[in-house]
Amino acid sequence: MAKSPEEMMAAMIDNLGQTTGKPIAEWLKIIKASKLEKHGEIVKLLKTKHGVTHGYANAIAHRALQSSSGEMAAAGEDLVGVQYSGAKADLRPIYDALVRTIQKFGRDIEFAPKKAYVSVRRSKQFAIIQPSTATRVDVGINLKGVAPKGRLEASGSFNAMVSHRVRVESASDVNAELEAWLKQAYASA
Repeated sequence: MAKSPEEMMAAMIDNLGQTTGKPIAEWLKIIKASKLEKHGEIVKLLKTKHGVTHGYANAIAHRALQSSSGEMAAAGEDLVGVQYSGAKADLRPIYDALVRTIQKFGRDIEFAPKKAYVSVRRSKQFAIIQPSTATRVDVGINLKGVAPKGRLEASGSFNAMVSHRVRVESASDVNAELEAWLKQAYASA
């Protein structure tokens, strides 16, 4: 059974000591001593100076910034759960279908929940998943040089971090067409 992004992140943190040689507490001390405050700077430090792979560097950076970044969850807060609560609760099956579809592309995928959306990364962000209204999830996709056509719209004012948007109103909209666009973006990331 597929793990949720939160479970995947927790497993990465749990395996950190075995995989990197240092448990999370030691990595947090290193980051605190560096006085770096931006996610990208921390990831770069961990990758270049300490030889940590991107996925683990990203996980460590997220954990280090939890208490200081408005985008990050407070300890124990489930940002995905918050996004898909209340009037948007019925959209959760769409999110889950998207996660299952994207996870098939490879083991190097990271789901990084923010307050309003989930960033989907490989070596760089290639998609976002955002519950935009009570009846729709918007999937932002980075497909530079691809002309918008049909369901694949230009992102417009939706999110400047992606080139295209696909509006998804039911889990059945997570189909082969959408999977192909996401896989193309993943391959380019």
